[in-house]
Amino acid sequence: MNQKVRVVQYGTGKMAVYTMRYVMEQGGEVVGAVDINPDVVGKDIGEILGKEPLGVVVTDAKDAEAMLKEVKPDICVVETMSLLSDVKDALLLCARLGINAITTCEEAFYAFNSNPTLSREIDTLAKENHCTITGSGYQDIYWGQLITSLAGSTHKITKIKGSSSYNVEDYGIALAKAHGAGLSLEEFDQQIASVDRMSDAERDALIQSGAYAPSYMWNVNGWLALKLGLHITKQSQKCIPQTYKEDITSETLKEVIPSGHATGMSAVVTSLTEEGIVLETECIGKVYGPDEFDKNEWTVVGEPETTLVINKPQTVELTCATIVNRIPDVINSKPGFVPTCEMGELTYKIKDLDTYIS
Repeated sequence: MNQKVRVVQYGTGKMAVYTMRYVMEQGGEVVGAVDINPDVVGKDIGEILGKEPLGVVVTDAKDAEAMLKEVKPDICVVETMSLLSDVKDALLLCARLGINAITTCEEAFYAFNSNPTLSREIDTLAKENHCTITGSGYQDIYWGQLITSLAGSTHKITKIKGSSSYNVEDYGIALAKAHGAGLSLEEFDQQIASVDRMSDAERDALIQSGAYAPSYMWNVNGWLALKLGLHITKQSQKCIPQTYKEDITSETLKEVIPSGHATGMSAVVTSLTEEGIVLETECIGKVYGPDEFDKNEWTVVGEPETTLVINKPQTVELTCATIVNRIPDVINSKPGFVPTCEMGELTYKIKDLDTYIS
């Protein structure tokens, strides 16, 4: 390209502060921003970034289409919610207008195994209008590329086992509540864990209807299977409440969670494959106690057996840097709703983003 990569930021919360700054520091240009929060609509993004005015104000989501048509971005970064159904309006709008989009929505990492109907709708529309939609973020490397790289150095694999923990305080109230934070164990069983007790047929019907709410690893297992050439025959999920030994204050929920109540949950997803390799992955999202921290641990079981442990990763910043480094890959990609495992390995962009656009 002969000009800066033009980016619209959809969602201007905590993560957007990093993403917009990273875009500009890597030679891109933020040409628009969108939000639904009346407290930020109309604000200059410079104020959100703690800088001088930059001449770009936050547009109300109801006016997003007109703004996108006017500024004609190369890509839209969608950083709002975790379920595909929650970000569908933004992604479908981009697909209809022929605008590339990348989202931190965890389900969008590989949504074909949890919401195939909406995934196909996005895929069809993006192909018709020659643009690419994808999901990326922390999982792109720390639950995906790192793991498949380890697999590439292994002679024989019987199981891939992973676990990743994160503090729900870092991601807002919607995510904290989705993880059951603050619920009694009885409430957790009724509202969260009860979904795991459905039959395979009931779950499949829910998935086909678009009403299934997967844990993050449900989609990660689909991504890993596609990348590794595995064929999943059966997949199940179990949600387990997490507790803390003392009362703990949640700034996000604005309440004290009593000892013995759920501070969040562990969701374990087990996938069986035709090839005999088992994928057993766990994500632990909870309100942290003072002695707890983010951790990422994966083991490739086989010959040889290898374990990778990453303590205290800066999950939010890593997510945003991954998004920005993926931007050229998305713009260069084939059209459709394309998982990042089909875009090649993610690399560090040492030059301005536009130099990587073919």
